[in-house]
Amino acid sequence: MQISYRIVYGGIGALAATASVQTMPALAQTMDVTLTIPRLNVAEYHRPYLAIWLEKEGAQPRTLSIWYDYDMAKGEGTKWLRDMRQWWRVSGRSMRFPADGVTGATRAPGAHKLSFTAGRAPLGALTPGKYTLFVEASREVGGREVVQLPFNWPPRAGTVVRASGKSELGAISLGFRK
Repeated sequence: MQISYRIVYGGIGALAATASVQTMPALAQTMDVTLTIPRLNVAEYHRPYLAIWLEKEGAQPRTLSIWYDYDMAKGEGTKWLRDMRQWWRVSGRSMRFPADGVTGATRAPGAHKLSFTAGRAPLGALTPGKYTLFVEASREVGGREVVQLPFNWPPRAGTVVRASGKSELGAISLGFRK
């Protein structure tokens, strides 16, 4: 009698577990960052160096992407990375360049999209909590600007966070999808 009771109870428990999974909101696994580098009307224009990183209070910052002139002779492009002062202080000065998986070339004005998947480099596993995505740009014979996009992890799929720079960066959006 007890054995048949356990079988029936297991069936009801499985049915209840299935029903609760279907009603839970879909949690995002991928972060899509879309950023705009504005076209500036200046006499001498240089493409900006750019750093994208993630911070959570009490955790090590994670550099997700760094754009600079990495193919210059003798690694000369790295000497201007410290001009992205906020990123350099929290993460950059301890890195070796080119950084595998995060280094990329500078980009021309326009919209650029990057995607990062939880559990995969460079994003890695994220624990639940409050995070801030930082985007910092610095341009030779130009300015420097940092934009912050706060969010909670795990987010619901379809959540979008938006911010905008005033000079070196344009519109930036952070979207989450499954």
